[in-house]
Parts: sequence; structure tokens; C-alpha cells
Amino acid sequence: MKRRDLIKYLSVAPVVGAVGAGIPFLSANAAVTTAAKRDLIKELGLRTFINAAGTYTTHTASLMHPDVLEAINSSSTHFMMINDIQDKVGEKIAAICKAEAAMVTSGCWSALVLGTAGILTGTDLKKIAQLPNLDGFEKTEMIVQKAHNVAYVHAPTNTGIKVVEVETAEDLEKAISSKTAMMWFLNLATNDGKIKHAEWLAIAKKHQIPTMVDIAADIPPVENLWKFNEMGFDLVCVSGGKAIRGPQSAGILMGKADLIKAARLNAPPNGNNIGRGMKVNKEEVLGMYAALDHYVKLDHAREWKDWESRVAVIETAVKNVAGVTTTVTVPPIANHNPLLNIAWDTAKIKMSSDDLQLALRNGNPSIEIMKFTPNSINITVFMLQPGEDKIVAKRVQEELSRVS
Repeated sequence: MKRRDLIKYLSVAPVVGAVGAGIPFLSANAAVTTAAKRDLIKELGLRTFINAAGTYTTHTASLMHPDVLEAINSSSTHFMMINDIQDKVGEKIAAICKAEAAMVTSGCWSALVLGTAGILTGTDLKKIAQLPNLDGFEKTEMIVQKAHNVAYVHAPTNTGIKVVEVETAEDLEKAISSKTAMMWFLNLATNDGKIKHAEWLAIAKKHQIPTMVDIAADIPPVENLWKFNEMGFDLVCVSGGKAIRGPQSAGILMGKADLIKAARLNAPPNGNNIGRGMKVNKEEVLGMYAALDHYVKLDHAREWKDWESRVAVIETAVKNVAGVTTTVTVPPIANHNPLLNIAWDTAKIKMSSDDLQLALRNGNPSIEIMKFTPNSINITVFMLQPGEDKIVAKRVQEELSRVS
């Protein structure tokens, strides 16, 4: 192209990039793609609903705060090195949670896998490349209490580590051997196990064995974000997409600096490791930090009173139906927020919990609750948006009254 033709071309050509300006690429089709905002929910025929069930993965967990979305959207127009982001965000999260170090993972499950991998391999690249094959590894076992040996144990065992089950402190002492790599504690099952946190940690420290605790859904209370670090656990694993309201596919692994360093070597962007597929993108890492920063600054006492008020609205409405009884409890560990149970006398109300769940799901607006027994349901309010408590109250009352 001749010089004069090039100048002429540049005078009419669209901008294709802006070095250092953070301007997204434009093209001849830019006007077409931005002219009309697509409603993908409507386009795909997806059902949306009022979430009176809770932060279940099946229900897409929680809704992100506007400042989390802003962190995601603003970072999406820039290139950055993912390790730099993890470095900076990890420092901030560690400071908030009073840990030596931290990293953002692709959910709590990934935190469990990568944390275990880090314990098994350290920074040995040969061992990292070998997982989940533990041939030649000296330490290959993880001690777990019988009451804690439930479905979530599949996360750490992705690394190839073998579970050794114990019940009592005496059992634990006998189970420890030269093969013991770590001791895993499921916080959700605390009240079911015979060995509590302090005794578990004391025995681990006596034998210099790393400890990991899974507190996936155990926020609130907010203090749990640093409680287990201060207690002495070497690694703490948290879900980011539940009450903290970060990206659903994000989580946090925090704890001892050497173990976090090893976990990161087992994780993306590094290849030739067990965690390569557990990617967490820049938007999720920054969004997770924004969510955590927002969450710890909330007025949690005020938030709790708001939840109690929402429960009262629903409870008052349904108790007007003859044959209905209600109970409000607070789960002691996971999903720690007011839980409303609504039960009814089937002699007076000819409806099962399956029937009620389906009626609410198929109504307008659609509402999701959780069945508890054949004649009772559970409702949580901490994922409700302002005003939705009144809608839930009206709809549940309507359905129970209709068949009474």
C-alpha cells in the first residue's frame, strides 16, 4: 500500500486497539453487537425464581453485589498476568482473614484438592507432575474422623491420598505413622465427631502433622473467616459463592505461606499438574476479593435483624391458616441463619410438601423452597431481595389455604 493510500485508509478505518488505554477491541460489527441489549434469559426460555431455599449449587447459590459485578466488568477489558493478580489479591485476603497467605480457587472443592496436593508435593515439581500417582511418596495417608468421612472427602482424595478413619483420640494416636501426610477436619460435622478442634490440633502439632479444615458454608458468622487460622489450622478452605456472595465458582484457600506456595504450583496457570483444569479467571479472582472486602464491612448485627424481620413476615402470614405450625431455628454451623420450618396437619390441609413445592415453583413468580418432611417445608430468607418476603408469605399462605 502506498503511503498516501495508507493515510487515507487510516482516516476512515475503525479503531482496532489502544495500547495501554484499556479500550476493548472494536470492529466494523461493533455497532451491530452493542445496539440491542440481548435478554439471554428470555431468549433461552430460562426460569428465574425467588430463592427462599438457600445457597445451593443447584440453585446457582447467591447473587453478587453490585461492587462485585463492577470488579468483574472493569477487569474484563484489560489483560493482566494471572500470577500477579493472585499475588496481590492473596495478600489482601490473607490480611483480612489473618492468615500467612491465601489464594483464590475455583470453589471450595478446588481449595481442598489443591491444598492437599500442596501438602503431598511441597514444591517438588517431579512430585507435582506425578499426582494422583503416589508411588514413591513417603506420606500417602490422610486421617479423618469417622463422622467426618462423608461425600466431601472425595475432594482431597482426588490427589490419590488414602483415608485412614478414626473415632477417638486414642484411635488417632494409634493411626499416626510415617505415612501420615495430613489430618482433615470437616467443620460441618464438628458436633458429630468425638474429637473437637482443640484436641485434634494439639495431637497434630505434637506429631508435626499439617491440618486442613473445610468450612465451605460456615460463613456467617463473619468471625469464622479468621477463627480457624487463629486456632492453628494450617489450611482453611472456604466457599466464595455462598453468604459472602462472590462468584459461585470461586473459593478461598488460606493458611501457612509454604503450603499456599506449594498449592499454587499445583494450580493454574502452571501445567503438568493435577489442578490445571481448576482455572479461576482474572474476573473471578478480583470479584472474590471485592466480595470478601464488602462482606467483612457489613453491619452483620443489622443484617441479622433484617433476616429475623423477613422470617416474621412469612411466619405471621402462614400461621393464619388453620392446622399450620411454625418453628424458627438457627443451624449451629453451616448455613448459620434463621431457618423457618412450616408444618401442617394433613387432616386439615390436603397437601404434601411435594405438592406445595411444585405449586410454588410453577406459580408466578416462581419460588423455590426446600422440602423437609412429607408435611413440612423449610424456608431461608437470607437470599431474598427486598420485598420478596411479602411475596413468599402471600404465595405460601394462598397455597395452604386453597386445600384446607
